[in-house]
Amino acid sequence: MKVKIFIIIIILFFTIPYNVESQTNKDELEKIQHLASQGDASAQSNLGVMYCEGKGVRQDYGKAREWFEKAAAQGNTDAQFNLGVMYEKGDGVRQDYGKALEWYEKAAAQGDASAQLNLGVIYADGKGVRQDYGKALEWYEKAAAQGNAKAQSNLGGMYADGKGVRQDYGKAVEWYEKAADQGNAGAQYNLGVIYDNGYGVRQNYKKAVEWYEKAAEQGYTSAQFNLGVMYKNGYGVRQDYGKAREWYEKAAEQGYTSAQFNLGLMYYNGQGVRQDKQIAKEWFGKSCDNGLQRGCDNYRKLNEYGY
Repeated sequence: MKVKIFIIIIILFFTIPYNVESQTNKDELEKIQHLASQGDASAQSNLGVMYCEGKGVRQDYGKAREWFEKAAAQGNTDAQFNLGVMYEKGDGVRQDYGKALEWYEKAAAQGDASAQLNLGVIYADGKGVRQDYGKALEWYEKAAAQGNAKAQSNLGGMYADGKGVRQDYGKAVEWYEKAADQGNAGAQYNLGVIYDNGYGVRQNYKKAVEWYEKAAEQGYTSAQFNLGVMYKNGYGVRQDYGKAREWYEKAAEQGYTSAQFNLGLMYYNGQGVRQDKQIAKEWFGKSCDNGLQRGCDNYRKLNEYGY
């Protein structure tokens, strides 16, 4: 059975979590509590984080919110951002995207890149607001201009898919490269996709492999799977079934369905491994359990043959 390359361009629409500063030493805790009680905004914000994460104190979202509110009222951007996260996630409060938006906007107006990124996500996903790619783009641009890798990656995705802007792979590559150079695995993967398919660039399997490898080494499953395909078919690399199996296994062990299925094929055909239809059946079964019909069909056939 011919194996297709599973390739998509992903816009990473996700928010980033709390700004966390770990403080667990008892003396440091007492010092922070004292400063917070004296009205020190930074200490109040840090104490909120400690209650939020249960570091040095028992986790208590109610207390976390109280301290964040005290600090936020004094204009502390970390506290404003973290309140936004609490309302967005519903941690210790009733989930309220409107409140999340308000707090993110306060922090974003002071130049907080994390809040700007999360505002972009809210508008891109239409969380509690009317979906608005134009506004999402504006907020991503503000965060990206400050070097926020996630915002840069999301901008690349918007240009690649033409969301809120005219589709422009050249711009997409520019933004992906900025994020990828900072180690953003999603951007590295998407650069691989662009070179793999020749989207707005000259098709270059070698470059695709280079970018996939960077993302794959960070555990990015789609990149691991695509590397498996590249090695199996000899795209941009010397054909190597052993390497293909290794990359498929990395993705499969993380539950990546197509990698599980392709591993089943390799064991069924004896490619890069000793032929073993029992192991092939196991991998087909795993892919079936994850909803892949082809895996179910192959599992059933092998079962009928007594494997």
